[in-house]
Formats: sequence, structure tokens, C-alpha cells
Amino acid sequence: MSAQILDGLGLSKIVRAALKERVDALREKGVIPRLDVLVAAQDPASLAYVRMKHNWAAKAGMLGESYQITDDTSQSELIDKIGELNANPLVHGILLQHPLPKHLDEQEGLLALGAAKDVDGISPQSLGRLVADLPGFRCATPLGIMKLLEHYEIPLSGKRAVVVGRSVILGKPAALMLLQQNATVTIAHSRTQDLEGLCRQADIVVAAVGRAEMIKGSWIKPGAVVIDAGYNKVAGRQGDVGDVEFESAKEVASWITPVPGGVGPMTVASLLSNAVDSAEKTLA
Repeated sequence: MSAQILDGLGLSKIVRAALKERVDALREKGVIPRLDVLVAAQDPASLAYVRMKHNWAAKAGMLGESYQITDDTSQSELIDKIGELNANPLVHGILLQHPLPKHLDEQEGLLALGAAKDVDGISPQSLGRLVADLPGFRCATPLGIMKLLEHYEIPLSGKRAVVVGRSVILGKPAALMLLQQNATVTIAHSRTQDLEGLCRQADIVVAAVGRAEMIKGSWIKPGAVVIDAGYNKVAGRQGDVGDVEFESAKEVASWITPVPGGVGPMTVASLLSNAVDSAEKTLA
């Protein structure tokens, strides 16, 4: 029997409808949520992604500006722009879109951003608050995953979860968020010995390794929940491909996210939700 689909696109529409109501309420009080983005001008994928974010934000009644970072942008100019946006009370969220041009120090930019307006939750300060179980903005992609699991009432407490991937913007924070929900979590990666055997023991598999269809259906424990956070381009194939071999995995899993239409839409919805949260805090 095929797995049931964790419909991220459908849930994102519900989240965005609720966001519009919250934005309307803020506007009545004179506050217009605003999310500004710093993005590499030479990265077509990033530019397209940012356009989608701004489009969804506009439909919810939010504002936002994009500032293109070029090969001519200096490190000091980047830091100055981040400082300017941090100091602007009309800006509630700042997104430093990865990747930036290679000549720039992205980590220094994230350190300068700090936690207060880091609605993507990826600055060292934001990640530190996650590790310490302190309030703060959570990384948008793992947060979207957790919202999906909650919406579909997937039990996490006591379950064995394997997160394949160790990035600071996805794998590590996803593992911490699962741990906060009392799952027993293992972080694996491409160099993990017997990765296949490890996945076969998991009640929940989160694929975030960045390798097209690396995780096969034969690796999935019958009845497991599979979250595919991968987006990969494969020569000769149309569209995006996840990190999981979807067609074989769906015949074994109980629940599975599609690519596209699973984790991606919930990432954007979570980012916008964080920005609205930030705007609401100005009235507290």
C-alpha cells in the first residue's frame, strides 16, 4: 500500500491564509510586516526563490525589499547594509540568502545580523538559542518540517529518528528540533558507515544530504515516515529530484513528502510566519 502524502503545498496555503489575517490585524494598528532580502545578483536560482518569497509575502499584505549583492560588493558594504537594516525599525525581518558571492564572508555577515531580525534562524546567535532551548526564530526549513509533522499528527515522542545531513541550516537544527519533541535522534551523513542499515532502523528519516535519490526505498523501514528536504537537478530530467528515491520509498513508508510540493513550500511559509512574529513583537 502506497504511503500517504505529507502535502506541504496544501498546508502552506492554510498557513499563509492565517498569516494574512494576522497581517491585516497588524495593519489596523499601524504596523506593516516587512521582510528585506540580501541576495546574490549572479545566482538565478536564488533570485527566482526570492521573487517567490516576495510574491507570497505581498499576497499576505507584507512589504519587502531586495538588495542585490554583486561581485563588486565589498565585505564592509555588506556589513554596513546589514547594520542599516538592523537599525531600521520598519524592517522586521532580514534574510541573508545563501549563497553569497564567494569573495564575501557569509559567516561574518550572519554574525553581524544577530538574532533579533534573523527570521531564517541561521545566524550563530539564533542557532545558539536553539541549542540552549531559549526563545528565538527557528531555522525556516526544519521549522516547516516540524509544522508538517504536527499538522498530520505524526507521533515523535520515543520514536527513533535519523537525520541524513549535518548542515547548520538544516540537518543539525532539524535534529535538535526532533530531540526537543522527545525523539531519539541520530545525525548521519554521506560518510556514515552502514548508512543503509541505520536508515532501516528509523521510524522517521529526514533526508537532507544534497545528493539526488541517494536514499533508496529498500533502505526504509516498513511504515516509517520519510521527510525529503533535498532539491537536486539531474541532467536529462525535468524538475527537481529529492534525496530519496520517491517511487520505491512510497511503497514502503507510511507517510512521505513529495519533491516538489513537500518541504519547500513550508520553508517559505515558515519564513514569512517568523517575519510576522517579529512584527507582532513590536507591539508587545
